Amino acid sequence: MRKGLIFIISGPAGSGKGTVVNIIRSRTKSVGVSVSATTRDPRPGETDGVSYHFITREKFEELLRTGEIVEHTEYCSNLYGTMRSEVERITGEGLDVILEIEVEGAMQVKKLIGDRVVTVMLAAPGAAELERRLRGRGTETEESVRRRLTRAKDELRAAGRYDYFVTNETGRAKECAELVMKIMEAEHNRSSRRAEYVSEYIDGLDAILK
Repeated sequence: MRKGLIFIISGPAGSGKGTVVNIIRSRTKSVGVSVSATTRDPRPGETDGVSYHFITREKFEELLRTGEIVEHTEYCSNLYGTMRSEVERITGEGLDVILEIEVEGAMQVKKLIGDRVVTVMLAAPGAAELERRLRGRGTETEESVRRRLTRAKDELRAAGRYDYFVTNETGRAKECAELVMKIMEAEHNRSSRRAEYVSEYIDGLDAILK
């Protein structure tokens, strides 16, 4: 059974990363679902261990200190993060994990987990199209649009630290998802990840030639 990998998808607001990730998850059974940890209280209908792992801030900070939280963020005074145990559980079953996170979190995961992490940055096809997408939402103020565009510059400056850079052409999210899925499959066939299989292959040939 092949070992699962961790694929990180990042990109500026308006890059369409959420749509692309949802398409990938709907088209393959080889991707597991990682349940995040949070310090906020459960909402009606939410189940511990299914919706989130609901833990105290003290417990979250302890897991963070010991490297058991591989990436995290804070929103509205609550902490949210990905637990190493969740990642190891899923990849141990031979499934991949997709994390849709920002640049800082991506670098955290890569530092803690290493060569099992593959990073992909998505982007709209050009600055003008990114602006059009943000304004087209109809929910952003002028200040918010400018803030997101400014942040996009910082995120794109980090593109060279990613393994892949993929343009999500307007109206072609399915094609973009298919390209990312090809990247995922190619990474599983990277020779450095197939060393155990090759070794067994050679041992089999040795047994035949005896």
